[in-house]
Amino acid sequence: MRILITAGPTREPIDPVRFLSNRSTGKMGYAIATAAELRGHEVLLVSGPVNVPTPGGCHIVSVETASQMYDEVMECSKGCDAAVMVAAVADYTPRETSPQKLKKSGDQNIKLKRTKDILGSMRQIFEFDGVLVGFAADTEELRENALSKMKSKGCDFIVANDVSRKDIGFESDQNEVTVFQSDGSKDHIKKCSKQDIAEKILDKIESLLKG
Repeated sequence: MRILITAGPTREPIDPVRFLSNRSTGKMGYAIATAAELRGHEVLLVSGPVNVPTPGGCHIVSVETASQMYDEVMECSKGCDAAVMVAAVADYTPRETSPQKLKKSGDQNIKLKRTKDILGSMRQIFEFDGVLVGFAADTEELRENALSKMKSKGCDFIVANDVSRKDIGFESDQNEVTVFQSDGSKDHIKKCSKQDIAEKILDKIESLLKG
């Protein structure tokens, strides 16, 4: 199986020393890449800036911004059997980036614009027809938001986790997730290592491809 995985955050530059980003460490995406590589799959990993050891045998493409990730995913998704979109891509980016460091001179008014929707582009723009897996990190109405996202983005299943909890998720080696599938079924995975969750996600992908 040829599998595309996105991981980590993006950084949206404000000036040469500042950027907008988020708390994603890339651990979940890298865990899936590691598990897939150990199963003998061909792995293309498009990664934002992280401090995580690169899985051996993976083809890794490093990016910084949401725009760069969009372009690389569009190219890398061609010919893939599955895509697992784990990256925490910025929803907004500054309209303008200052070429010089902004000085302390009172309040700054930074205007933002929407970034391109990578997951939402997979089916309609990139014409990806493989197994598509999305991730939904939220702080409220987890089920409703995950189901809405799965339907609107055309995912085969979506992995939802509550990022308001302090003991799992961002910056942790553990997580607790609920997997919602497009056939209406769901599977709750109790708190465990991200590597164990990665194995369960790959089991589902392989099952869908065999079916």
